[in-house]
Amino acid sequence: MKTNIYNKVLAGVFSFLLPLSSFLFMTSCEGGDLFSIDSPDWISSKADSIAAEKAKNQGGEDEIEGLQEDVYTVGATDYSTGWWAAFSKYYQIPEGGKWIVQFNLNINPNAPNTYKNFALIICNDADRGSNKEYGAIRYDFQPSGNSEWGDYIDRSLATSTLEFATDTDSGVDQLGGKVTLTIDRTGGGLIVTMTNGKVTKTYTQTSPLVNLNDDQSNTTIRAFLVPEGSYIDFIGSTIEPIGGFTSKEDKLPLSMTLNGVPKKVLQGTDLLEAFANVTATVEFEQAVSKTVSATDLTFQAVPDMYSLGQKTLVAVYNKSYKGESCDPVIATANFEIVDKMYTSLGATDNSTGWWGAHSEKIKVNPGETFVSTFTNYTNGGGNWNNFVVCLTNEDGTFEYGILRADNWGWGTGWEGGELASKCTPSGGQADWAAWLAAMDGAKVTVYVTNNGNGTCDVRCVMLGNDGVTYYQDYIGLNTVTDPNNFYFHFTVDACHLEFDNVLGAEDNSTGWWGAHSEKIQVPAGQTYTTRFKNYTNGGGNWNNFVVCLTNGDGTFEYGILRADNWGWGTGWEGGELASKCTPSGGQADWGAWLSAMDDALVTVSVTNNGNGTADVRCVMLGNDGVTYYQDYIGLNTVTDANDFWFHFTVDSCHLVFE
Repeated sequence: MKTNIYNKVLAGVFSFLLPLSSFLFMTSCEGGDLFSIDSPDWISSKADSIAAEKAKNQGGEDEIEGLQEDVYTVGATDYSTGWWAAFSKYYQIPEGGKWIVQFNLNINPNAPNTYKNFALIICNDADRGSNKEYGAIRYDFQPSGNSEWGDYIDRSLATSTLEFATDTDSGVDQLGGKVTLTIDRTGGGLIVTMTNGKVTKTYTQTSPLVNLNDDQSNTTIRAFLVPEGSYIDFIGSTIEPIGGFTSKEDKLPLSMTLNGVPKKVLQGTDLLEAFANVTATVEFEQAVSKTVSATDLTFQAVPDMYSLGQKTLVAVYNKSYKGESCDPVIATANFEIVDKMYTSLGATDNSTGWWGAHSEKIKVNPGETFVSTFTNYTNGGGNWNNFVVCLTNEDGTFEYGILRADNWGWGTGWEGGELASKCTPSGGQADWAAWLAAMDGAKVTVYVTNNGNGTCDVRCVMLGNDGVTYYQDYIGLNTVTDPNNFYFHFTVDACHLEFDNVLGAEDNSTGWWGAHSEKIQVPAGQTYTTRFKNYTNGGGNWNNFVVCLTNGDGTFEYGILRADNWGWGTGWEGGELASKCTPSGGQADWGAWLSAMDDALVTVSVTNNGNGTADVRCVMLGNDGVTYYQDYIGLNTVTDANDFWFHFTVDSCHLVFE
């Protein structure tokens, strides 16, 4: 590169000097040597200064010795790629070696967060999924944020010419453009440089890297890039990646998989509207892939989009890597046309008569409270035309209590007065007519408690369509003959129930922390249980339900616990939670588990032990028929046992509660 610039400078200088030199040579004395052509120190110096200025002003525009074509795209070009959803190839850097890569970083012009760029991941020399990470270095720089992380990354060694105070600062657009990324191990340590000519971030570690390879004779590390809310167009690399270089010649599609296909589509929904958020990952020649949006696909529903039942979505993509028309590739996925989106009990016109429909029985263990939520719809004919809670044993031979929503019921001993005299029903709304009118569309939460001593409690909280919250309590029903065989279910009478409590968008597009359920307080010494269907986009193990343990106002996060055996919260970073709780689960095949979690039936039980500790037990019946377990036992960071709550959040998944 220096030689090329030197020659250009020299040619330019001589083109200027030739006319002048002719004149000077004519008038000069014999032997007058105006320039020393053999050693043009001043020209060499000028060439060096021009090269340095060019590199400073244009960043990655200068030529890089040894850079070879490696042309492919990582991330969806509509900026929809979430964190850890797309990866570059693997590049191996030996001890004493250097890797330089160039790429165009495309920043969403509407990006709201500074972290919507890319991160460099450095790991040991093992395949993704079994590797051990040194850590990650993201292009943005926020000293108080999370722009670098990992057990072997010292954040104090990172600097940048552009600093952000928070992740909502403006200026993320300055990170876009042609980026030159260098990993330099020639000095024995690790020096990382990221620059686009405007913003330069460096990480300088002079100490040698710890060898994380199982084979200690292998000192090679691997590196790859991960975009988030952006996409990367690779240009070239000085090291050949695993799988080889990709030329810039056009490439034909070989296969395709669909992402984000909804499980259910409401009858009457237009084809394009129903699948507007679907994307496809297209595999091209030379091991290149990219994610395309629904606008690049042609859809067809087989046999149709109109009748109820199971359907097949057929998607067609007929473009080359560069967007030229070519022979198509096809992918399919299953979905269902439904007339209502949620599980319901009873006919939607409220025509189902007394005892005409029953929900599934749910077991409540001794010492446990089960929480159910639904919307109640009534024909308004009478107070009794609303939901009914049925307390029985498993086979229904004992009806411990049949409890209506309007403060009346019966069951074992009721006619003889035993149940009526020994339980304490409450509610007794001041205006039953107003209550009945408010129950059409009321949001209802029912708590069923098995006290474990032969008694049970039922509490109903009803948020009416008038904005008023009504209560219905049956406390101390004492006819439970076997606490280990205690179940409940619902029935109807000229009403219907919609189990429509959904958390997260049904296309799984809701990102991390993007939706939260209502908080549920767990009293000291109690266990509260809830059940839901879990649906995931399948991108990663973390794209499933998350249990959040907090105090009432959320100022203390006792534990944020994922479905895949990981979490954090008060004390976690310091190791306290990690060392003193006993998470379990550790599924034998996490890939099989992740696949099974789409449409999995999940039961989560949260226990407040009353002594500053809490337990969380998750039972997950996968779509493969296998039951998986996930326990967090003895979380010991509960500062106030009388102010302990839990709720759920999502990450590219959605939950449908029962």
